[in-house]
Amino acid sequence: MGKKGKNEKKVKGAEKTAAKMEKKVSKRSKREEEDLEALIAEFQNLDAKKTQVVETTCPPPPPRLNASLSAHPEKDELILFGGEYFNGKKTYLYNDLFFYNIKKNSWVTSEIPNPPPPRCSHQAVVVPQGGGQLWVFGGEFASPNGEQFYHYKDLWVLHLATHTWENIKAPGGPSGRSGHRMVLSKRQLLVFGGFHESTRDFIYHNDVYAFSLDSFSWSRLTPSGSAPSPRSACQMTSTPDGAGVIIYGGYSKVRVKKDVEKGTIHSDMFLLKREGKDGQEKWSWSRLSPSGNKPPPRSGFSLAVGPAGRAVLFGGVCDDEEEETLEGDFYNDLYLYDTAKNRWFPGVLRGAKSEKKKRRRGKRSAGEGAETKTEEESAPQGPTEVVKEIVTEDGTVMTIKEVIPGPQDEEEEEEDEEEGEEGSALAPTVEPCPRSSAMATSRQGKLYLYGGMFEVGDRQFTLSDFYCLDLHKMDQWEVLVEMDPKTQEWLEESESEDGEEEEEEAKGAEGEEEESAEDSEEEEGDEEEHPSVQEGETVTDYQVRTEQYWIGVARANMGLDAKDKKVSKVALAMAKVFYEDQ
Repeated sequence: MGKKGKNEKKVKGAEKTAAKMEKKVSKRSKREEEDLEALIAEFQNLDAKKTQVVETTCPPPPPRLNASLSAHPEKDELILFGGEYFNGKKTYLYNDLFFYNIKKNSWVTSEIPNPPPPRCSHQAVVVPQGGGQLWVFGGEFASPNGEQFYHYKDLWVLHLATHTWENIKAPGGPSGRSGHRMVLSKRQLLVFGGFHESTRDFIYHNDVYAFSLDSFSWSRLTPSGSAPSPRSACQMTSTPDGAGVIIYGGYSKVRVKKDVEKGTIHSDMFLLKREGKDGQEKWSWSRLSPSGNKPPPRSGFSLAVGPAGRAVLFGGVCDDEEEETLEGDFYNDLYLYDTAKNRWFPGVLRGAKSEKKKRRRGKRSAGEGAETKTEEESAPQGPTEVVKEIVTEDGTVMTIKEVIPGPQDEEEEEEDEEEGEEGSALAPTVEPCPRSSAMATSRQGKLYLYGGMFEVGDRQFTLSDFYCLDLHKMDQWEVLVEMDPKTQEWLEESESEDGEEEEEEAKGAEGEEEESAEDSEEEEGDEEEHPSVQEGETVTDYQVRTEQYWIGVARANMGLDAKDKKVSKVALAMAKVFYEDQ
């Protein structure tokens, strides 16, 4: 009894500490989030002007990471929403919506009135009810310089049958966060973990919330047992019987000194199990010890659920943090987790069948003795390294190394219980280059992988290539969209300024006239939309002079129930943003 009471005190003490930290972070980040609310309000103001659904056939989406890629529950379509892009100088956040037709191999962009504001690192889950729905929760918005963050706690549903967005306002939900995970478990959306970060502070979560798709209400779960430590970007997979979810890995960081942070890549596994009847459920945490070959520690991996409820893990990065330097090893390997057997195994591709191998088999079946092999044929074939060089538009050479596994020995193939059939020799295939933060989903037994990023030195490459892999055959990746070097833009302060000067000098007089005409049209449009900045006017003078106008804009976006003090703060921030853009 005494031991139990001691443990309960420890749990309550940890909860109090977490609550204090969350309050501290919330207080410090409130001011900068209010500044970003002005930017978000501007985006929503523009979206509010859309009154009808506009669908347009389009090229594949531009480069991005940390978006959501989901399979339509009823059609052979994939749904891509949101994401982010950083070109070295500016951060772009998206709220665009794309549909990929699998049979036609074509993309359509869909502009739907009143969508969620731009975000990345959110979660999206599809459910079959009502002709198909896409549920989106949380995520983050960043300032253009990438130094300030706003974390959403809103819940949206896209009705796929009618192409309408709906903002679900239900109290008692999770706090604002990104990097969390959300899955469908029976008739509930389960949300776990994530993080909230401001300029100076951060906090990681390990709480669990459930949203009922029947009552449209949130509830915070209080599972018994030892929960995973706070983390973001983990694997979260529903068990095939719907009785729980499995958590693997993730990332978190702590501050070890005033200006020194230390990251931790987690590789532990947990089961969150549901017991009891609907409405009287009890949840419990327990640690899992899987068999097989677990993936090496990594973060930023992509996750999908394949045939028979197997979790498919692709890529990621393992950061080597030393004092002020940060270097990472990026991966492009596959691992599968069998939820029924609690077992990990590497996803080794078999490759296309080799004609030479077929002929050799034919000889063996027809001959009367052991087949004689040449020394070249008998020698074990190791992995093949394919080196690809891509020259970007600015002249930068990207060298991408891809390691393609060699063919397995026939005896090994027969013993491999996962393959279950005699293998065939590999022909060299092309695989996605190593990356992290790519988007993945599965449909009809096929894995789809889009975008992501990798780094070379201080430069980040954001990708827009698109691949498909048959998880039944496990033979080779199919390239649906190749990486386009023209999309690899990277700007640095000195490079961008020099590049702009050279570009302006190279332009002809006609081009300059067209550009100035476009600029003047934009300026005229801005003058009609918002009060213009007068010559020599400071930002404070501009805010004072246009205060009532911006209060009206802020009030229109925030609603009549918003407090006057907060409306005034947002109005000042909006005026400042507009002033700085001029």
